[in-house]
Amino acid sequence: MAMTMSMLDAAYQANRRRTQMIFDFVAPEAYYDRPIPLRHPFVFYEGHIPGFSFLTLVRRALGGAAIDEELERLFQRGIDPANLSEANAATPGSWPARQAVRAFANACDARVRDALANARLDDPSNPRLVRGESAHNIIEHEQMHQETLLYIVHQLPRERKRALPSEHHDRERPAYRRVSIPAGEATLGAQRETIAFGWDNEFDENTAYVPAFEIEADNVTNGEYVAFVDAGGDPPPFWRRAGDAWHLATLFDTIPLPHSWPVYATQRQAAAYAAWKTLRLPTEAEYHRAAYGTPEGEERAYPWGDALPDHTRGNFGFARFDPVPVGSYPGGASAWGVNDLVGNGWEWTSTPFAPFEGFRPMISYPQYSADFFDGEHFVMKGASPVTHARLVRRSFRNWFRSDYPYMYATFRCAA
Repeated sequence: MAMTMSMLDAAYQANRRRTQMIFDFVAPEAYYDRPIPLRHPFVFYEGHIPGFSFLTLVRRALGGAAIDEELERLFQRGIDPANLSEANAATPGSWPARQAVRAFANACDARVRDALANARLDDPSNPRLVRGESAHNIIEHEQMHQETLLYIVHQLPRERKRALPSEHHDRERPAYRRVSIPAGEATLGAQRETIAFGWDNEFDENTAYVPAFEIEADNVTNGEYVAFVDAGGDPPPFWRRAGDAWHLATLFDTIPLPHSWPVYATQRQAAAYAAWKTLRLPTEAEYHRAAYGTPEGEERAYPWGDALPDHTRGNFGFARFDPVPVGSYPGGASAWGVNDLVGNGWEWTSTPFAPFEGFRPMISYPQYSADFFDGEHFVMKGASPVTHARLVRRSFRNWFRSDYPYMYATFRCAA
């Protein structure tokens, strides 16, 4: 569904409120902290998110005047270094005072909101505004950053953040099942004219023949992964040892390890666990076949059908910040009976992040995908608890390095 200007402005304001809520989790004295050494400190993101929106829509698409060219350069783009040395080399020597950053952010917001209310946002004569590309870009860019911001907040020591009360429940894991999926075709990507907006790596639509395979009905749980660790496997990033027992670092607490929750692991850890079980990770095409295919040969918009995403379908959209037991959303199961393919954690695949045939960099953000077609990043599909519902679409692709340990990503095995 196309979004009107008033809808875009409402989405922008809702984004800014949620982003502010996330910054409110950070104690003032932690503003310049860098809990993830491979990312910038919090100060960067307070300037980057509105700064990117201003640069993308107002400066570049609409040709508007600058606010502060020095701050615009400082906050224009984040980093994705391979190691700490590269991260340090990309770090400025100093950061502005928070008051100056907030003044810049407020000025950016005012100019963006004025453009959303008064400018022509869908202009076929302007390559940056064809089908409203720049306006949609800034909405989804902030929604994605809300998730990555929470990854950073997660790594803050408990005493340096303001916690929300959270309830956590464990239960017996569902009986182990593997689902047989017959050979068939899977549709990946999207046609440019059939969705309101997509990032450049989502295009063009293509089909892949998928031989018959088996896939686990549920994500691998913490309880299952314990046996792998006991056998010498690498403990997952969010586990903490306390005496003889494992605990889990949630966003705000450290709790006894919930054995029925999906394990969050790196892609390397996931692949090692699968090999230990004499299985493997599914490919991106196999994920699509399991998630969107049907025994009748048709494909669905979502695993559960064509109904829009809501909180009865999975653990996404900020309903909570942490996982729930696997299989908690039977209303979100695929036609094959595979659970949680969307929500409760992104799903690792074995597929390196690469362009589809017909790929071309998007005009409003040409570096978005192309810089990461390097064989070091792997495709993730689905959604985590803190993935915005707008991003829950079949063609959306996420990606991270195989050894990056901070994101909310789980996995299931295939054969």
